[in-house]
Amino acid sequence: MTDWTELLRPETRIQLLKNHKEQEPRKGRDEIDFNPVAKLFVPWGAATFLISECDGDGLAFGLSDLGFGSPELGYISLDELAEITGPGGLRVEEDIHFRADKPLSKYAEDARAHGRIRA
Repeated sequence: MTDWTELLRPETRIQLLKNHKEQEPRKGRDEIDFNPVAKLFVPWGAATFLISECDGDGLAFGLSDLGFGSPELGYISLDELAEITGPGGLRVEEDIHFRADKPLSKYAEDARAHGRIRA
């Protein structure tokens, strides 16, 4: 069993957990629209995920695009993503070159307009 923490660099995990801790007491009122911290992708397919926060158990919030033309905001199990194995043993990867330049909601608006995440 692969642990979700293996998907992300240490500095990425720290920021995701920090964002979650900051957001948690605000649930339901004036939630923070964080910039995505991580971009995860499936090297053998079209799936892409922009993650803005994560609790200590691997439950993340972000924008998911499975490649079917309908990206959506919601909760993502990083444990489940860590378990995915593709051809030749490929795994879900973090895009180490990704740098967000706008809040998650703006990426979601753009993705809905174009049918895919463009980041």
